[in-house]
Amino acid sequence: MSIPWNWRTASRLSVITLAILVVIVVLVYQRVSTEKANSLNNNPVTATGLQGTDLGKTPVTNFTLIDQNGKTVSLSDFKGQPVVVTFMFTQCPDQCPLEAQKLHSTLQLLGSDANHVTLLAVSTDPHNDTPQAALQFTQAHSLDKSNWHFLTGTSEKLSPVWNNFHVFAGSNGQTADHSLGIYVLDKQGNERVFQDSAFTPDQLANNLKKLLAE
Repeated sequence: MSIPWNWRTASRLSVITLAILVVIVVLVYQRVSTEKANSLNNNPVTATGLQGTDLGKTPVTNFTLIDQNGKTVSLSDFKGQPVVVTFMFTQCPDQCPLEAQKLHSTLQLLGSDANHVTLLAVSTDPHNDTPQAALQFTQAHSLDKSNWHFLTGTSEKLSPVWNNFHVFAGSNGQTADHSLGIYVLDKQGNERVFQDSAFTPDQLANNLKKLLAE
């Protein structure tokens, strides 16, 4: 006895649907693999095992600015600890909040080791980044820890820091723009690697653990 036409149609549709699902799974897998490969290419592993662009242990010139608590902070205060230096502005609508969240996640991944590293965010908007604005940003992103400092200052104070790290920073009082990425310094205050904005909390946490062990 022949199978009714509607059963044949349903069977064919099932086969077609299954084929489409297989194609979708393959495409998604390829996309994820490509994104992972791109992330590794952007932040390659150096000869010392750190992930990022090797900066060759370049010494960083000391600088002194004011943090979100109105405290005077110098880079030299943190000798003996790995330091992460990044550049942000408090009114940033997208990239800075995303990076702040990744830094927060990094501290969580480090656990007790987080007590032995320092995160410095240098303002790129001297017109609007007051200590009070920096404190609000800090609290909004759950970074109100003793090892986090959002550093503010005048253009005259900030410009040498931007130049030292070869960072572009532009602000006209209404909008601001700046280079993205983070600089990872070792315990002696030397630049070790640069990680672009594609860095992950896992990558940064692993870098900091390696530097803590040196």
